[in-house]
Amino acid sequence: MIKNIISAALLLISVTLSFKHAWDTMHYKNNPDSVKMMEGLGISETFIPYLAAVAIGVGVLLLIPRTFFLGNMLNAILIVMIMGLALRAGNYRMALIEIPFLAMPLVMVWLKYPFKLK
Repeated sequence: MIKNIISAALLLISVTLSFKHAWDTMHYKNNPDSVKMMEGLGISETFIPYLAAVAIGVGVLLLIPRTFFLGNMLNAILIVMIMGLALRAGNYRMALIEIPFLAMPLVMVWLKYPFKLK
């Protein structure tokens, strides 16, 4: 029971973050800090819509029981990619900040989908 509650809470947080990041990525021009961060990571302006689409896809995949694992793996890959870009840019602080967010999809895979009917 506790396992399902923790899994459901992590699912809600992960889906919310995924959609929020997608929204912020699509509206990056309204936030000068986002533009500066993306430029610092070496993310070109042509790649930004693809990044937002993948973030939306991750959020949707997490909600569907059959694609829950795939959504978590894509989420982990995105986070590792951001960590790698941050390390390449010399931004060690950002890479370290991403560690808990990398652990979240891996813990969610371990806990499994919380609303699975047996």
